[in-house]
Amino acid sequence: MDFTDKVDMENERVLKLIFPDGVPDNLRGNPELDNYLAKLGTCKVDQLKKEQTRLADETKRILEQTQELAISNYKTFITTAENSRSIFHEFQKAEEQVDTLIGKLPTFSDKCEQFLKDSAELTEQRRLNSTTLHKNAQLLEILELPQLMERCIREGRYEEALELASYVQRLGQHQGHLIPVVHSIVRSVEALWHTMLVQLVAQLRMDLQLPKCLQIVGYLRRMQAFGDNELKLKFLQARDAWLTSCLEAIPTKDAQQHLTKTIEVTRINLFNIITQYRAIFPEEENVGKSTPLKPLQGVSCNGNRLFQAWLHNKINGFLLTLESDLERGVNSIETVLGQCMYFGLSFSRVGADFRALIAPIFVSVVRHKFEASIGQVNENFEQELDKFTLINKVTLHSRKQLDTAALSSSEQKSESYAPPETLLDFYPLAALCNGYLNALNELRLCAPFAVATDVTRCLQQSLQLVAQRVLAFYRQEQQAFTGNERETFIKLCSCLAYDLVPYVQRCIHGVFPPQSISVHLGISLLQLEQQQLTFLQQQQILEPLKHLLPTKVLIQPSPVPTVEPTKNVPVPAEG
Repeated sequence: MDFTDKVDMENERVLKLIFPDGVPDNLRGNPELDNYLAKLGTCKVDQLKKEQTRLADETKRILEQTQELAISNYKTFITTAENSRSIFHEFQKAEEQVDTLIGKLPTFSDKCEQFLKDSAELTEQRRLNSTTLHKNAQLLEILELPQLMERCIREGRYEEALELASYVQRLGQHQGHLIPVVHSIVRSVEALWHTMLVQLVAQLRMDLQLPKCLQIVGYLRRMQAFGDNELKLKFLQARDAWLTSCLEAIPTKDAQQHLTKTIEVTRINLFNIITQYRAIFPEEENVGKSTPLKPLQGVSCNGNRLFQAWLHNKINGFLLTLESDLERGVNSIETVLGQCMYFGLSFSRVGADFRALIAPIFVSVVRHKFEASIGQVNENFEQELDKFTLINKVTLHSRKQLDTAALSSSEQKSESYAPPETLLDFYPLAALCNGYLNALNELRLCAPFAVATDVTRCLQQSLQLVAQRVLAFYRQEQQAFTGNERETFIKLCSCLAYDLVPYVQRCIHGVFPPQSISVHLGISLLQLEQQQLTFLQQQQILEPLKHLLPTKVLIQPSPVPTVEPTKNVPVPAEG
């Protein structure tokens, strides 16, 4: 056990002896008590015996000194007590105020923080205002960008408008998400950008030359609003709208004028559009290679075929107009045919020769027109025959008996196309011949070889109808015939059989020379006659009147060769 521990134990034992009831609380931990105990440990027994007396005397002495001090300094004690009480009250007030201050410190701190924030915002706003004032000119230029672009679009300065749009787009990418004003400017410029796009497309619907078209399409490409195929489609749609407006402006009252003007407008403007398209969208070098289809508005479409389909559609539209106006009736078919052929020939330079599509239309129109003319001739003949009478009829002209086999080839070639004079004795036949001549003369101006068979067939049917009508006239009037009237009627039949029918045959060959047709088809004249091409079947025509014709001039059918004729031989159209 340490020495210090022993001393502590001894001190505890001494304290228990001195304070049997326990050490008072005011002496616990007092260093003077420890010093006193240490002093007692050094005292002798005699001194310990006197210690209690000494302590009593010491206590008495201290008490007397205290009383004497209090008596001599009582004013000071009173003042001290009052001051102590005053100080105590002041400390209480100070403590209350401190508590109040501590309670208000959080609010004060919040207010200070709010003030710091407000002052910082005010400072930032002041800084921004100062910066704005310093850069006022630059800001005004940015704010006036929409008005400047609108003015450029209105004045047609699209190059500057595109530069402004590009600048605003870059500005929006960098600052649009941070600055609302810049975002608003970007939206305004985008709206003007769409306006410029619509205006450029609308200009394509006007009469434009190639340089202007190149310039406008260049602007559209730089705007990147359409893909390559979409741009082709938009260009064709716009130019088609302009071409359609030009065609719709042509008066439709006169078919000849409308068709002539349509041919001219279509030829010039369509050729210009083709030239513009091929200059703007040149064909790629590897056009022969297969390219994948590109999407166009949800539809797979090859851009190279767009133009072909559009051109095919415009040519079909022209052909429909041509057919419609020809059916309405024109004054000069050969003039229209010449213009159309020149139209098709000029388009051969761009690989769109459509003359082969024109020929069937003219062939059909010429055929229908000739058939209508012959139909009217048949009606007129029936009317004239109904009014014809043989009573007191005197024939003034006689037939010339010609041996055609004895005629030389030069004489046959120089044979006149004047109608036989014997027709003058019979007005219905003369009117019929005049009708045939009018129809053939009208056909002669535009006589394609493709209608030769149809013309021959139509005249064949007409002459058969005439023979049947003459037979019906005979059956109706024969009971009342006198000898003179019967002889006159036989002359009428002879005139029909031996004058009119051969003359019509000669006129057919005048319009469609057998030599030309044989060369065109690559066959001989014999084969042409065997196949009955441009040859009337006179025996079939005169079959109803065979028993009424004079026996001495009755045509004997020549033996038919063993070569079997080819049926339905196509005769191509001659341009």
